[in-house]
Amino acid sequence: MLLDPTYIIVLPALILAIWAQYKVRSTFNYYSRFRVFSGKSAREVARDILNSYGLSYVKIERVSGSLTDHYDPRTNILRLSDDVYDSESIAAIGVAAHEAGHAIQHNKGYLPISIRNSFVPVVNIVSWAAFPLFILGMFLHNGIFIKLGIIFFSCVVIFQLITLPVEFDASRRALKILKGYLSGSEYEGAKKVLSAAALTYIASALMGILELLRLFLIARGDDE
Repeated sequence: MLLDPTYIIVLPALILAIWAQYKVRSTFNYYSRFRVFSGKSAREVARDILNSYGLSYVKIERVSGSLTDHYDPRTNILRLSDDVYDSESIAAIGVAAHEAGHAIQHNKGYLPISIRNSFVPVVNIVSWAAFPLFILGMFLHNGIFIKLGIIFFSCVVIFQLITLPVEFDASRRALKILKGYLSGSEYEGAKKVLSAAALTYIASALMGILELLRLFLIARGDDE
């Protein structure tokens, strides 16, 4: 399988994923150089947004790493990375507003995020089991293991697809809110940061779809 020619199927998605990672990193780094006129930090803006939506109970914490920002609906904690937490940059405030958008989604019962959150326990299990099962099935010529591997990976792909509207909506909410915090050029910078981030989710979903197609073709070839 290491020399399997079907790998060419996922090549377009791999190229897009590499480009997306470069794009999000370079865009974030560029707009990290510019401080917003208001002088507010990303943490302060996130706190203001949360409070304005009646989410004063949501805590904001620092998390180590770069671009590791996320909202945890289980604990109602919004975590901002070292690059974002105290930064007054356009990039940092864009990211913080996006994560606050997830907290707003959760509070309002936004259906896609509710579905995605319900998928998390399942995906945590099947994501690591899918490929070992598939490979074992191919090695043993066991159709049951092969099908289970494909079914498990299909769950991962479904999760990735559900993630798309969740992320797009969080950015939409963030940009709508940021019109009250950022000037015209600042707003356009934040928009570019969030658009670059969205590209990574598109690349991930495309990679999953093409990888699933590749598994189907490999399994079909094994049957012949």
